[in-house]
Amino acid sequence: MDYSFTSNRIFLQNIRTYALALVLAGFSWWAVEIFQLPDEDESKSSELPKHSPDYFSKGYLKKEMDEQGLVKSKLFAEEMLHYSDDGVTHMTKPEMTFYNADTPPWIIKSESGTLSVDGKDLLLNGQVFVNRNKAENVKQLTIETTNLRVKTEESYAEGDEWAKLSSPPNWAEGIGIQMIFQKPISLKLLANVKSYYERN
Repeated sequence: MDYSFTSNRIFLQNIRTYALALVLAGFSWWAVEIFQLPDEDESKSSELPKHSPDYFSKGYLKKEMDEQGLVKSKLFAEEMLHYSDDGVTHMTKPEMTFYNADTPPWIIKSESGTLSVDGKDLLLNGQVFVNRNKAENVKQLTIETTNLRVKTEESYAEGDEWAKLSSPPNWAEGIGIQMIFQKPISLKLLANVKSYYERN
């Protein structure tokens, strides 16, 4: 028996095995480099910021009905952004409308606003305009103020800043205002009130 031939054959087989192991090790290293998951720092940097919107809408509209199935109030906004971390909805040009059966609706507008998580508290930011159109036995009434808080389910609004009520030729102004838009309708200026009324 030729032992040198046998040992050469075993040696060649071992060389092939080692070569194959080296090729597999090289391929494994290459695969890890190519398909490597980002490390903790990289994954953190790619996460969304905590306060970021999770959905948005253009032409947002929400209606609330009364016990008879009639529209009690309506909230419209040109755009809205909802944030998941605090649940607050941010609105562009919000418009809140309160309806009464036999008089024109009250329409409240501002440049921006935020709606609470439960949808019950609407904060109108910046300049706020309130209007009720003229109708039979009802005079037109407009209100100017800033930063108004609206309780959407209660048809109620209040503010702490200057406000002016106008129903030409009459007007009144003061600091702080409270308004109830459902009957019995109530408008109240709270402090430093000045007014002008013409008697017929």
